[in-house]
Amino acid sequence: LGWAMQVAAFVFIQRKWEEDKSHFEKMLDYFCDIREPLQLLIFPEGTDLTANTKARSNEFAEKNGLQKYEYVLHPRTTGFTFVVERLRGGDNLDAIHDITVAYPQNIPQTEKHLLNGNFPKEIHFHVQRYPIETVPISKEELQLWCRKRWEEKEERLRLFYEGGKCFSATGQSIIPPCKSELRVLAVKCISLLYWTVFPPGMLALLYLYSFARWYFAAMVVFFVAQQKVFGGLELIELACHRYFKKQQKFHDTKIKPN
Repeated sequence: LGWAMQVAAFVFIQRKWEEDKSHFEKMLDYFCDIREPLQLLIFPEGTDLTANTKARSNEFAEKNGLQKYEYVLHPRTTGFTFVVERLRGGDNLDAIHDITVAYPQNIPQTEKHLLNGNFPKEIHFHVQRYPIETVPISKEELQLWCRKRWEEKEERLRLFYEGGKCFSATGQSIIPPCKSELRVLAVKCISLLYWTVFPPGMLALLYLYSFARWYFAAMVVFFVAQQKVFGGLELIELACHRYFKKQQKFHDTKIKPN
């Protein structure tokens, strides 16, 4: 999973702003430079809601004179404001989508719950789109804007769990057309078939063909080596981009007429 995330240029962080800021700057500037369509998913609260994280969130609220939350954690706005400002400065941000997730029945908290079959029976999403033109520009106002969204999330989730277990005011959830019962059943069957056949198929391929074993071994060696030497494929990609960009600037300067 980690190698696949590297290939997709995920932004890995250390959860220490002093160490993460420089890496954030380079990766966000890279996304703005290549002008590829970008979807950047961030969790300003930083972690999931548990008894321990809720206690820390309440301590943060007391320290900063904020209200205590029951259904959400207080967002840490430093990374959020930095990302918005950087992407907007690079003209690579057209909107912010605020997504609230709720589980009307069971809420799995750890992998242990999933292994025990404690999957959520339903997942409800509330999505609000904010065009970037409607989002404040100054850092202070952007922080307040983010905190306001979390106040709304708290109230939205309170009404959800204390009311009809639905985000809609009419009490009716909107099921996307792509989530019809027949389609969901088909996806489940295909997924079950795929993950039933794929593992033994790969093992058989490795057992029967030497080229598969050599290819597998070579890929493992490559990914482990590049991780140890460079820190990840996304860093190699970033370094190559910065090198060629520097070379292009040098070339443009060299041929610039007097």
